[in-house]
Amino acid sequence: MENVKVFSIIIAVFSVLSVESVGLKDLKTCNFGAVYNFGDSNSDTGGGSAAFWPAGKPCGETFFGRPVGRGCDGRLIIDFIAEHLGLPHLSPYLDSIGTSFRYGANFAIGGSTIRPQNESMSLNGVSPFSLDIQIVQFDQFKDRTGYFYNRSYPRHRHNLPRPEDFSKALYIFDIGQNDIAAGLRKKNDSAFHASVPDIVDQLAKAVQNLYEHGARTFWVHNTGPIGCLPVSLRYHDIKPEELDEQGCLKAQNAYSMEFNRQLKARVIKLREELPHAALTYVDIYAAKYELIGNAKKQGFVEAANICCGFHEDEIQVYCGHKQNINGTEIYAGSCENPSDFISWDGVHYTEAANRWVAHRIINGSFSDPPLPIKHACHKP
Repeated sequence: MENVKVFSIIIAVFSVLSVESVGLKDLKTCNFGAVYNFGDSNSDTGGGSAAFWPAGKPCGETFFGRPVGRGCDGRLIIDFIAEHLGLPHLSPYLDSIGTSFRYGANFAIGGSTIRPQNESMSLNGVSPFSLDIQIVQFDQFKDRTGYFYNRSYPRHRHNLPRPEDFSKALYIFDIGQNDIAAGLRKKNDSAFHASVPDIVDQLAKAVQNLYEHGARTFWVHNTGPIGCLPVSLRYHDIKPEELDEQGCLKAQNAYSMEFNRQLKARVIKLREELPHAALTYVDIYAAKYELIGNAKKQGFVEAANICCGFHEDEIQVYCGHKQNINGTEIYAGSCENPSDFISWDGVHYTEAANRWVAHRIINGSFSDPPLPIKHACHKP
């Protein structure tokens, strides 16, 4: 525990020194009137449930008390970001019931990729709402809400975004994990590595498109350590030499690290190409890997343990599902205390883990430049 305290002090000191070194000590807090998010299930607040089939119990049980479209027992990182900024949780763009877009919208859909895949949701869970489609949806959203806002009576505008807020909004990207998963499925290392430049370039084009339409502040997450996901560790015959010091699959994490390396380089290049933009690169990989490596010290059980689902004697029943095993119906429910677990269902993180990660990225400790999210609109 003493080591953890020392590490936390080092991070805090580093953050303060970094802020001072880039001249941000006296900068004003950014006034983000809205947040627009693009991503996959790591930040999907209900788009997938609106588009395909709803997330069922026990999802949502910890915070919301019912399923609300999140692949989690409660809140996601994007929810904690919105709360930190003093904004409501983001409404999914595809959700048509009781929806308000006054403070932004969420275009993330579970299973989405940056680059369109020649796969399907029914075949292997890949969403047709790739990043390029999400950007098209945003363009339509901006045009149509602007049209109705300017032609509506004031009392009808309360659920519509103010046109002037688009240029002052925070634009978040949290996508890429499913592109890596697609590469792993194809089991062709050379083909995946050859595809990475195009994947990150397509994300860059999405940023450029938003910039051309007035967006100025971007918060770009890299992808987490996919080789540490319990689902990766349970469905493979693994040899000890395939694992790193945290018990994660080295080869799979190498995919994530290569993607992240090229993504960071592309973000740095975007800063030159988009002179009026403020772009923050957020090292989600490092934050999650730190949590996994210090699970017990941070009050969690072993990182490879899964809260929701049935995983015994080589029988795997996914979270919330039922399956008949040898004449007995098994319901894959949740654990007694989800807050003790890092992994909710083998792929997604619990609310407790999401909170842990969110609180460490919003202060700038894992960002380049090392800016707290409330100062992300400033260029050092």
